[in-house]
Amino acid sequence: MSVELILLEDVKDLGKIGDEVHVAAGYARNYLIPHKLAEYVTPGTRRRVEARKLLLQKEHEERISVAKSMAESIAKLNLVIPVRAGEDDKLYGSVSNVQIADALAKENIELERNAIVMAQPIRELGSYEVDVKLHAEVSVKLKVIVTRADA
Repeated sequence: MSVELILLEDVKDLGKIGDEVHVAAGYARNYLIPHKLAEYVTPGTRRRVEARKLLLQKEHEERISVAKSMAESIAKLNLVIPVRAGEDDKLYGSVSNVQIADALAKENIELERNAIVMAQPIRELGSYEVDVKLHAEVSVKLKVIVTRADA
């Protein structure tokens, strides 16, 4: 026997918030309803879920606008990272996303280091473009210039 529920949260392999789904009575009774992931379909539940969807949509749009404004400031930036290097322009060590995040923090741009996407660390002096993923829908290229540090 199945029951009809409306989802209050996104549930993996079942649906997104606001979806009306048919599930087994035991699944509904023992998991979805006690964990407040779903409720039985009623007109009041539909209204509450629609209002919540609108609120979540506004929050999502605000996060995207903040990410876009941050992307604009990052795109204008030429980030210079001085490092020690040998005679053949090979670095003693490498420049990774951690050093780039620290250099951005000095420029008053706070980012998680996992937002800086690099296939491999930088191991030579020069100019590089590094992907910065600020949001699932917003990414930007950051110009990183690795220069020789004065000894």
